[in-house]
Amino acid sequence: MKLSSLIKSTLVSTALLASSFAFAANIEVNANDNDLAIKGYDTVSYFTEGTPTKGSDKYTAAYNGAIYHFASADNRDLFKEDPTKYAPQYGGFCAFGVALNQKFDTDPTAWHIKGDKLYLNLNKDVQKKWLTDVPGYLAQSQGNWTTIKGLTTEQIEEIND
Repeated sequence: MKLSSLIKSTLVSTALLASSFAFAANIEVNANDNDLAIKGYDTVSYFTEGTPTKGSDKYTAAYNGAIYHFASADNRDLFKEDPTKYAPQYGGFCAFGVALNQKFDTDPTAWHIKGDKLYLNLNKDVQKKWLTDVPGYLAQSQGNWTTIKGLTTEQIEEIND
């Protein structure tokens, strides 16, 4: 192999590796291994339909390193106009978990809108607890999120020990 071919191959490999990191979900966003946020649910539907609706890979938008699916082009376009209005709070991590200084996954069907903001919970049992004192848990979550949003779950465990 010629030196120039080796250099070109190395540069291409490096560029591909770097681009894969560029598209990886931000650590502040709860996304799966394919960078899909909120398990493919349409985040706009919570506001427009009042219910969680499964999105389609036909209508997508990227935000904060994650991919969001939508049930329609209209919902996708609404999201693109103002993603901060529709994206779930705390990067889609469980709002009650954040109040406990943790990053937990969520069940997109365990949700609540407060003050025009979408909050998700781990499951419906956790949601019941969350709903007993939303203002109090929100106050805790807001303070905790600034500390844990950029941390991995392992780093959070070290802090909480």
